[in-house]
Amino acid sequence: MKTLVIVTHPSLETSVINKRWVEELTKYPEKYTVHELHKVYPDGNIDAEREQQLIESHGNLVLQFPVYWFNCPPLLKKWLDDVLAYGWAYGSNGDKLRNRKAALAVSAGIKEEDYREEGKYRYTLEQLLTPFETTFRYCHADYRSFYAYYGTETEPGENEPGAENEPPANDLDKSAQKYVSFIDHL
Repeated sequence: MKTLVIVTHPSLETSVINKRWVEELTKYPEKYTVHELHKVYPDGNIDAEREQQLIESHGNLVLQFPVYWFNCPPLLKKWLDDVLAYGWAYGSNGDKLRNRKAALAVSAGIKEEDYREEGKYRYTLEQLLTPFETTFRYCHADYRSFYAYYGTETEPGENEPGAENEPPANDLDKSAQKYVSFIDHL
């Protein structure tokens, strides 16, 4: 079955990293369904039943997003709250994510060395993404970790809100290819 990639980026058209990843994924429509939440729900009103049916019609599930304030964009949080409902994702009859491979793909504007316990922000990206892992485990999904592209920001606020530093094209292409390989090996 195909992998469903839920892309949540409020300005994908101006994105660098997430946009490139989406471009790479769309080269393989037989393997991936790219579902852009901001495009489908510009008003923020999520059709939970439609989303649940979309998940059920796919194999693996990947949530792709830029790290915002050491978390996910608000629309993805709303999606999680609305779609992963009692009786569907968890609870006595909630088994739709059971054993489904699930993973994250995140772009982090901050340098990798700052995401260390001894780094500037004192927490690893793995630690910051723990709520997602815990959510998937709570729903009995088979959480498979995350793929990350770290940025080059040196000071908070250096970038415009939502903007990503532009890496060299070669690095970006390698990242996109590694991302596809990550998904293929879930």
